[in-house]
Order: sequence, then structure tokens, then C-alpha cells
Amino acid sequence: MLNALSTREREVLLHFSSGLTYAQIGRRMGISPSTVDTYLRRIKQKTGFTVSAELILLGSQLRDV
Repeated sequence: MLNALSTREREVLLHFSSGLTYAQIGRRMGISPSTVDTYLRRIKQKTGFTVSAELILLGSQLRDV
């Protein structure tokens, strides 16, 4: 499942699972908050997850890899 994510999607997921807001993620990555939202929607599509808690767990798994 993690293999299906792009490098930028993984980066957004790591920041999101660390508890950062869309605006904070955007500032760190040099993108807009709406682009962060787009990345998170793509991640949800690729993983089938719909709840933020699921994405946070996925980000934790990514951090452990």
C-alpha cells in the first residue's frame, strides 16, 4: 500500500501524521494548503482510507519503515 504513494504524498503523510496543519505542511514543503489537501485526497483514494485516524496510523507505519 505504501509503495503506491509518490515521494511527495509520503512526505505530506508524514507531516500530517505528526499533527501539523495543512498550512504548516504547506509552509514546510513550499506548497499551498489546497495542494496539501489534494495530496491527502489522492492518498485516501490510493489507500481506501477515509478517516484521518487511519492516515495517522499509516504515517506512523511509514515512519517506522
